Amino acid sequence: MSEQPETPDGVPPTEHRGAGPRRGGRRRAFRDAHAKMRLRLDPHPRLRLLYKIGVGMLGAVIVVVGLVLVPLPGPGWLVVFLGVAVLGTEFPAAHRITQWVRRLVRRARLRWRAWRVSRSARRSSTVKPSAAPSR
Repeated sequence: MSEQPETPDGVPPTEHRGAGPRRGGRRRAFRDAHAKMRLRLDPHPRLRLLYKIGVGMLGAVIVVVGLVLVPLPGPGWLVVFLGVAVLGTEFPAAHRITQWVRRLVRRARLRWRAWRVSRSARRSSTVKPSAAPSR
């Protein structure tokens, strides 16, 4: 049997997906690796330009594919915003668009959650017709 490490207060830690100080660990590791790679490109202006052109072309291709997918069933807009996010790694205007979309999605998610909670509260407070006494 393996021993679980204990926290300073003597309680074994609970493991929840996405909880605790390691939340976003993969994203942070990817961001750090990308930053290190960019630092290696900084002393070489031609490589930096080539990298920027490559990211621009890749992002543009992803956006165009997403726009082609918009009228078709599937994740068309998701692919478009993924392409804009790729472009946002190099171009400030695309980064601002990505941040705006993230704020918009977050607000929509919070409104949807609030709607679900209020709907659940309304349903639990109403009396079902079958439970009401009949005369």
